Amino acid sequence: MVLSLMLSADAADVAAAPDPGARVTASADGLALDGNPWWPTGFNAYQLATDWSVNAGCGAMVDLDGYFSALPPHSLTRFDAFQALAINRFTGTLDFRPMDAVFAAAEAHGQLLVPVLSPQDGACEGNVFKGKQWYVDGWTTPPTVPGTTAVTSFQQWMLTAVNRWKDSPALAAWELVGEPETSSCTDAACSWTTRTCTADAAQVLRSFFDTAGQQVRSVDARTLITAGLTGGGQCGSQGDEYEYLAQSPFVDVLQYHDYGADGVPLPGDQWNGLQRRITQTDSVGKPLLVGEIGQLAGSCGETGARATSIATKIAGQRAAGTAGALLWAFVPDPRATECSYDIGPNDPLWQSIGS
Repeated sequence: MVLSLMLSADAADVAAAPDPGARVTASADGLALDGNPWWPTGFNAYQLATDWSVNAGCGAMVDLDGYFSALPPHSLTRFDAFQALAINRFTGTLDFRPMDAVFAAAEAHGQLLVPVLSPQDGACEGNVFKGKQWYVDGWTTPPTVPGTTAVTSFQQWMLTAVNRWKDSPALAAWELVGEPETSSCTDAACSWTTRTCTADAAQVLRSFFDTAGQQVRSVDARTLITAGLTGGGQCGSQGDEYEYLAQSPFVDVLQYHDYGADGVPLPGDQWNGLQRRITQTDSVGKPLLVGEIGQLAGSCGETGARATSIATKIAGQRAAGTAGALLWAFVPDPRATECSYDIGPNDPLWQSIGS
């Protein structure tokens, strides 16, 4: 499949690589921090902005100083910076204190952050799945779907967040949507078994990244933008479409999310596997972050065995040319008697980061 897109003259003016001055930069060789090569490791810690005295939260509250101080120096944390977590549950208005606290704690401990501004599946934000039409124009309009937890459009939230935290020394990259895909819903619940993928799905997703990414870069010309793709052949980024999206001038770092292939460094097939994604990102000269590595443990497996399995993955992926690895997911209250991806404060997986 051959895909092409002509940017507007205004987009082309903003399409150059991010301006110098950011702490984290990207190149064909990978990521750099303060001018030095950087292969970041760390956690997905989606709950960090939960503060029940302010917002409805997303999971349990986290001791922010305890979390960030326990990390190895210059670790990377990907966390939920959803609009819902910036809404005061008592007043219904925007309240930035919980997210400000995340940035302040990361800064105090010299750590780095990737804030994810919205979830594809709507988790912790009303559980409303984003169908293809959302990527066409839904992201620019105030929410109208019942159950959506938002007071402004995603576009307004995105620009508000970028304006507020763009100068934070803890900021590594912006992620607009976690695991974006442009599936078309065929029922009210947008059940995964009935979604369809139309012929223009890739163009719609690329147009979203070109347009929204240009707006981010017009406000914050320095900070990287990462496409938080699952990478396994989802609608809009299947096969060659992944490289087409990677060619966007407003995507600086690509992602792949690794589940279900325990102990295998390069999972997936020849069309949508991790090795294919490494080859595609190499071809466009951009780094590939394995943004989620998850393996079940607890009642269904020992945490020690999981740590060994994931250490094998990380070593193999780094040798194959990836640009970093983030584990799914740190929680302050791991469910030891359940089968889950939980990584608690004393999990052996802490030994897999920072090496």
